[in-house]
Amino acid sequence: MKTLNKYSKFIPYLYFITASAYWFTLINRTEGLSAYPILLLGIPFLWQLIKPNKSLNFTLGITFVCLSSYLIVGYLLNISGISGYFQDSQNFIFNGAIFIVCNLLMALWIIRNSLNRAF
Repeated sequence: MKTLNKYSKFIPYLYFITASAYWFTLINRTEGLSAYPILLLGIPFLWQLIKPNKSLNFTLGITFVCLSSYLIVGYLLNISGISGYFQDSQNFIFNGAIFIVCNLLMALWIIRNSLNRAF
């Protein structure tokens, strides 16, 4: 249990690194070279794993809570315009909800790490 508590603070950073890598691979298949700036999104999270910084941690947390809340508003507006009769739209609604909730939870976890623990 002690090992789990020791490494649990790295889960949000690994999540955002994985999400940016996944997003890069999806865009790289169709867009090619223009997808490489997406990899820049993972650099601050990778930096937090290598050399933690409390102010960067708090800034990342606040930024991604704001972006996640913006995603939630956009998602709710998108749901209101989608009819629930098509199977593809049902898959989109379910997968989108999981992604948005995970983003918000991980961003809140980053803020909690920066407030509660001294890196």
